[in-house]
Amino acid sequence: MYRYGVTTMRPSPLTLLLAAVLLASAAGAQVCPPAPECRPAGSVRRAGKYSLINPLLEVEPSLEFSELRPFKYKVEELISVHRSSGDASHVSVYFRDLMNGPLFGINEKEPFTPASLLKVPVMLAVFKHAEDEPDFLQRQVRYDSPPDAAPDIATTTLRTGSYYTVEDLLRSMIVNSDNGAVFLLRAMTGPDALEEVYTDLGIEIPSVRTADEPISVREYGTFFRMLYNASYLSRAHSQKALELLAASDYAGGLVAGIPKGVRVAHKFGERSTPGDDKRQLHDCGIVYYPARPYILCVMTRGRDFPRMSAVIADISRAVYSEVSSGSLKP
Repeated sequence: MYRYGVTTMRPSPLTLLLAAVLLASAAGAQVCPPAPECRPAGSVRRAGKYSLINPLLEVEPSLEFSELRPFKYKVEELISVHRSSGDASHVSVYFRDLMNGPLFGINEKEPFTPASLLKVPVMLAVFKHAEDEPDFLQRQVRYDSPPDAAPDIATTTLRTGSYYTVEDLLRSMIVNSDNGAVFLLRAMTGPDALEEVYTDLGIEIPSVRTADEPISVREYGTFFRMLYNASYLSRAHSQKALELLAASDYAGGLVAGIPKGVRVAHKFGERSTPGDDKRQLHDCGIVYYPARPYILCVMTRGRDFPRMSAVIADISRAVYSEVSSGSLKP
C-alpha cells in the first residue's frame, strides 16, 4: 500500500496509534482494530483532485449489518419475482456502502464465469506494471491478427497493422470492452501478471488464465473496493482506472436503474456457449450517489440477455431507491 505526504517531522504511525488508543480508552470509546484507518461515520473526504477515490477508508467488516436486513429482504423478494417469471435462473448480489462499510450478500459465494469482467484485473495489472515502469502507458505496440485460439478477438475494433499506446488499449478494453485490446495488454504484461493481482488481493483462484475461471460477486467487489480506497494502485492510477470505468459505453444493467447524471464506474460481462441456450450476464461497479457511494455487483444466469439485463436494472433501481431514501444509518 502506498503512503503519501510522509515527512520526518511527523510522528510515526505507531506513535499516532498509541495516542489514539489512550485517548479512546480514557473516553470509554470503542477503538478500531489496528489494521484499518478509523474515521467518523458519515463523513466523506476526497483526496484533492481525485474525485472518484477515498484513500481514507480501509474497513472490511466480516459480518452483515443488522440494519440492512429489511433492505436485503426487499432485494431477495425482487429476485424471487424475477426467478418465478423465468427472467433469470440464478442471481447473486453484493452490496457495500462505501461510507462506513455496511454490506450484505445474496448467494454471494455462487461461482460465475467472469467473461469480460476479467478486464478489470487486467487493467489493475497494467497500471501496477506502469508504477514500476513510468513510461509504460505511452509505449506503442503494433496490433496483428491474433491466433486462431482466440476467437473472441473477432469483436475487436483495432486495426491489423496499426500501432496503439498502452493507454489507448486500456481505454478500448474498458470503455468499449474491446477483446483485441485485452489480448495485447495481457501479452505485454506477461503470463503471471494477472495471477499476481489475485494473489495480492487475497482472492483464491487456482489458475486465473482465461475468462472462464469462476469468481463470485463478493470476490469481484474486492477490485472496486481497492480502487476506491486507492489501497492497491497509486491514487493517480486508481483515479484514472475509475474514470475509464465511469466512461463505459454499456447503458444497460446497473446504469439503466440509476437516474441520469449519477456517475457509475462499472464493468459488465456476458457469456454464452455455442449450442447451449444457457447464458450469463453480470454488471458490477460503484454508484456515486451524492455523499454516499456504494458498490453493487449483480451476476445472473438465464436464457435471454435482455431479460437478465432488466433483472440487474430492477435490482439497481431498488438499491438506489433505498440508499436515496436515507434509510441507511450514517
